[in-house]
Amino acid sequence: MNKDIIILGIESSCDDTSAAILKNNNVLSNIIANQEIHTKYGGVVPELASRAHQKNIVPVIHEALRIAKIDKSEIDAIAYTRGPGLMGSLLVGGSFAKGFSLALNKPLISVNHMQGHILSHFINNNLYNPPKFPFLCLTVSGGHTQIVLVKDFLDMSVIGQTIDDAAGEAFDKSAKVLGLDYPGGPLIDKFSKNGNINAFKFAKPKIKNLDFSFSGLKTSIMNLINNEKSKNSNFISENLEDLCASIQHSIVNILLEKIKLASLNTGIKNIAIAGGVSANSYLRDQLLKLNSFNVYIPKFEYCTDNAAMIAVAGYYKFLNKELGNLKETSSARLNF
Repeated sequence: MNKDIIILGIESSCDDTSAAILKNNNVLSNIIANQEIHTKYGGVVPELASRAHQKNIVPVIHEALRIAKIDKSEIDAIAYTRGPGLMGSLLVGGSFAKGFSLALNKPLISVNHMQGHILSHFINNNLYNPPKFPFLCLTVSGGHTQIVLVKDFLDMSVIGQTIDDAAGEAFDKSAKVLGLDYPGGPLIDKFSKNGNINAFKFAKPKIKNLDFSFSGLKTSIMNLINNEKSKNSNFISENLEDLCASIQHSIVNILLEKIKLASLNTGIKNIAIAGGVSANSYLRDQLLKLNSFNVYIPKFEYCTDNAAMIAVAGYYKFLNKELGNLKETSSARLNF
């Protein structure tokens, strides 16, 4: 009988400090410390984020081990986010992982953050069947918007990506113009529930192939709101639900058009989503209405940044003997 593999995962790419313990691909613990301080600034402040990671990382890892009822000596390998992300934040997690690896004499595994999001689909869940290979994954977050062709656990290639802003950034920047708190994406989702998706029209980007662009859409949204506010100071409060619904529909529609085109080009009908924006209820609902596709949506708790996804990626890399080393450096723009 094969020995169970215990993986400690560490995630610190942005403003959440997270640690998880997995036994094979089963989650024993997944602890996340959020950083509320960024709300007052309307976005993540990198220097404040890295300081908070320094404060949180030891307690978070200690709690993950405690909840999992695992002693640090039982860990088989330590997986950490190498990139992409905020450099200061990545350095905190990477430095701790390397130090812990050295102290315990345990293998080190570096993980690409976006690959971690994709592999969150393979965290064991009795209520969910993971995607069948090959599949297309729409990875959508505050910093990235990509279409990834996934042939196997560790065989992935980006076939489309944003040439400027990410979809998550379009949500957050639109929310800021509306006067909503950060992070604004979930609030737009909330207020759009009773809104009219056709109430307002915005410029639609014309980008060839499978790439995305959201800068023009973001500018169109900002211009419409500012122009209407100059005529009516109560414009936003009187139209908040319709504005949110129209903005959300515009962003999601762009995403859906591209993933359908990717399916047409590749002949692949298995479609998955991953990343923070995959928590958006409208995106989930619209994907499930695509009857000609096999759609895979991860558990809500694994959509946003978390260490369980880093640990499960580490698990598959461990099985494939793809181990890292102490000389690897964190990278804010790490590619697949």
